[in-house]
Amino acid sequence: MAYKIRILPRWLVFLLDLFLVCFCLFLARALKMNFSWPHVVVGLRSMTAVVLLLNAALFYIFKCYAGIVRYTNIEDTSRLVMVNAIASFFYLAINIFVFHSQNYFTLQVVTINFFITSFVIISYRLAVRYCFQFYKLYSEGEKVPRKKVAVFNASANGLHIKNVLNNLPNGDMQVVAFLDDTLGGNGKLLENIPIYTTTDGSIEKLKEEGVELLIFVNRNLEKERLNALVDSCLHHGIRIQQVPAMRDWLNGKLDTQQLQNINIEDLLEREVIKIHNEAIYTELKGKKILVTGAAGSIGSELVRQLLNYRPSLIILCDQAETPMHEFTLEIQEKYKNANVKAYLGDITDRQRMEHLFEVYNPQIVFHAAAYKHVPLMEDNPSIAVMNNVMGTRNLAELSVMNGVEKFVMISTDKAVNPTNIMGASKRIAEIFTQSYYKSLMGEVHEDNHHHITKFVTTRFGNVLGSNGSVIPRFKKQLEKGGPITVTHPEITRYFMTIPEACILVLEAGVMGQGGEIFVFDMGKPVKIADLAKKVIRLSGKEPDVDIQIVYSGLRPGEKLYEELLNNAENTRPTYHEKILIADVREYDFADVSKRVDKLISSAKQHYTMETVFLMKDLVPEFVSTNTAYQKVNAESK
Repeated sequence: MAYKIRILPRWLVFLLDLFLVCFCLFLARALKMNFSWPHVVVGLRSMTAVVLLLNAALFYIFKCYAGIVRYTNIEDTSRLVMVNAIASFFYLAINIFVFHSQNYFTLQVVTINFFITSFVIISYRLAVRYCFQFYKLYSEGEKVPRKKVAVFNASANGLHIKNVLNNLPNGDMQVVAFLDDTLGGNGKLLENIPIYTTTDGSIEKLKEEGVELLIFVNRNLEKERLNALVDSCLHHGIRIQQVPAMRDWLNGKLDTQQLQNINIEDLLEREVIKIHNEAIYTELKGKKILVTGAAGSIGSELVRQLLNYRPSLIILCDQAETPMHEFTLEIQEKYKNANVKAYLGDITDRQRMEHLFEVYNPQIVFHAAAYKHVPLMEDNPSIAVMNNVMGTRNLAELSVMNGVEKFVMISTDKAVNPTNIMGASKRIAEIFTQSYYKSLMGEVHEDNHHHITKFVTTRFGNVLGSNGSVIPRFKKQLEKGGPITVTHPEITRYFMTIPEACILVLEAGVMGQGGEIFVFDMGKPVKIADLAKKVIRLSGKEPDVDIQIVYSGLRPGEKLYEELLNNAENTRPTYHEKILIADVREYDFADVSKRVDKLISSAKQHYTMETVFLMKDLVPEFVSTNTAYQKVNAESK
């Protein structure tokens, strides 16, 4: 087989190159002298000695002999041309200063020699390379047919990936086409491989030619363009994979086993919201910041992003010991100079929270701690109230008592027209913090120099990849061979990525002046059933053929459609087009405080129906879809 043929020793390649440059000199001189042999041989011995010594030195310096001939590439050929050009310059110099009387290295001889030598030395290398490729392709050991693949796009990177895949020993892929929007069309070729555009039915043509896989080289495509390409490929049964970043290649080399499936997170059907606001850096630099729920998916990402703004201290507060331990180890490894303190504590434990504020005296609070799983909270409404309402009240009151500058609470779209306990509990937390801030403003209305804590709320929908979210569950079910469970064929949700959600929280924290509820433009809602089908197809399988989709029915308290605004709410724009301020109903804090006290008192006793009834009393738009709480809906009418 081709791969058992030994590589020529470097010294042999060195000698062969020297022989060829001498031969080319002889040929160049013969052409100049019109093959008049008596004139050709005059001075040939001296010229050959110069050529041998000079080229031997240049070949050694530039290591022209070190490359493996069968793998000659553009860098190797460029080096040979450069060495030949340097040698030509020295020939002319030697002719002037050494052979000036004999005039052996004339300009005509040197010019002819340059072109002949470049052609011969490069041609023999390329001939060896293509002979090996031909032999490898048709050798007896090449029994297994290669999978036909296409590469997007026809850039230098795309060409490099093509060369890597086509030349892999024992590789199972053969690049037969490029896909590119800018270079394709009109029969264009790249190294004899056709280039197609994405706008002329090329995906269908690729399928007709037997292409089974499209490999993405560009990892920064616009979401709309990426989705269109992926949908078209999946429709025609072509799998999608992408090349990992070069820093992730094993030992600096790419293997077909390293190709990655496109993540469903990469197909979020809108562009990620990017914010570049110097005000964030100005406000957070040098501050002591408390993050509750810091070991969770949102809280931990929030901490990672906060570290970029160089706060003087970040206090990580969470009651989950193992996740907190793992996260602190990550921080120590990745952010060696970060001043971070892990604080184990339950936000419902008033004394423990008082201790936290007394010891660390935070200046800004990001409140991400919450119980969020709808089915669990339906079965445990008292716990939802204690954590989401009482915990928020504890932190809000302690923030005011300890002079915190800003309190940023992370809420949810489930707080809008809630149909479940979790959403209602978060809406009550919103009502409490807003009315509390309004009350504080009233108390200091006449004292403009008195500082009060600014309370800001952010609302957004589901977060891709968060703990317990639908995508990780789908992937686990897929790994087990299915089925994938979806509650209802028409259920839809808004989605955003964790980093995107967190940068918006930071932006809202800086933008907010107190009392606002910020909502984010989350793009188009996505059908969960469509999401499940795409996850299956991206894994190379077919929905309801290889992997079944089972509809389990809506869970207690679950909505078909999520909302970011109440029917009675409007929005006002901000300086960022993707961030809006919701105009919500205002409440009297004295009344809210009494009702919240009563609600928490009931929750502490774990009175289920009474707790739910009191939640309904605080949030009239709360209409439970849980049959266990239909009595509360009826009695409140």
